[in-house]
Amino acid sequence: MTDPSDPRTPLAPSAAAPDANPARAIRLLPLLATGAFASQASMRVVDPMLPQLAKDFGTGIAELSGAITAFAVAYGLMQLVYGPMADRLGKLRVITWATLAACVLSGACALATGPVSLAVLRLLSGAACAGLIPVSLAWIGDNVPYHQRQLTLARFMIGSTLGVVVGQIAGGVFADTLGWRMSFLAQSVVFLAVAMALLRVLRRGQADAPASGAQAGGNPLRAFGAVLRERWARIILALVLVEGALNFGTLALLPSWLHEAHGLALWQTGMAAAGYGAGGLTVALLGRWLVARLGERGMALVGALVLCAGTLSTGGPHWALESLKCAITGAGFFMMHNTLQTLATQMTPSQRGTAISAFALSLFIGQSAGVAVVARLGQSIGFERVKTVNGLGLLALGLVLTALLQRRARS
Repeated sequence: MTDPSDPRTPLAPSAAAPDANPARAIRLLPLLATGAFASQASMRVVDPMLPQLAKDFGTGIAELSGAITAFAVAYGLMQLVYGPMADRLGKLRVITWATLAACVLSGACALATGPVSLAVLRLLSGAACAGLIPVSLAWIGDNVPYHQRQLTLARFMIGSTLGVVVGQIAGGVFADTLGWRMSFLAQSVVFLAVAMALLRVLRRGQADAPASGAQAGGNPLRAFGAVLRERWARIILALVLVEGALNFGTLALLPSWLHEAHGLALWQTGMAAAGYGAGGLTVALLGRWLVARLGERGMALVGALVLCAGTLSTGGPHWALESLKCAITGAGFFMMHNTLQTLATQMTPSQRGTAISAFALSLFIGQSAGVAVVARLGQSIGFERVKTVNGLGLLALGLVLTALLQRRARS
């Protein structure tokens, strides 16, 4: 008898829910990707508008950073709620109501009168947006056979990755032209359009059924416990935690390093970091070609090699060249992360929503811990050494992942 939690166990050809509907998944994919776009744009839109907010509210940037932190904290913690809820109530239904909540709360951010009110509203917005991308990944897992899933997730990533890039750009553009309040209203309009379209889908009776293994009114902690009892799930969650710590620890502090070490202007460091999202978007657009030629193991291995090379090369004095290096880094990360994401959709098929939320939470914890550790180590041993350790660590992570996949394939 095979153990589905054992990494040596091969996956079934379909590996989707019994009532999977690939054709419907393809039809709804642009809609879900648009929701992911709005969610990621909402997460990043405040970053470039901090100076304008500080001027309007008569306070410092440090006091306003809570608007960014609050969103991220709520986004991470709400994974404990959305996953089990999606398994109990149906994933598409949860995505729809989360999108409606994001519409209302994003619009409410335009009414903020100071740092405290903005932080509170951003906290609530983050809680709403947390129900879009992870639950959408789980829904795709339910409706798309495994052998088609990596390509489908790569297409879905076009929306989320584009959201990161557009959010960073739009925040600055709105702040300099129509005003920062209009940026929140623009987000609200996008969320509203997606929510209305999803409501029409639900009214046509196309909502997905609750997961077969989920118990109505069940304890979310028990649901996560059921995921963690699976050995393969623990392996994937550990890998993505390390991936988040090593990759984002370096990326988050790169702009500060470029500014302090090489005297680059803040706009130049921002443009350099924006290359990361451009690299990810390139991978998403080339998803069909890459998946067809590299396969699952190839995406993991080549992604790790590219990610390591990009990470080790960053840190120079020319912002345009640094943007290219960040694009290489972003391309490598999204290749390897896409593989982990695809594996995560099959960790515990009977509780896929909870499993994907655990995956997102693990990535979030890794990111947060990585930034904190790199910030401290950078002061003591220098950013260059930390960057080297992280780059080599990411390569080792990719080799481990490739070996696990090879072991599974040989079985």
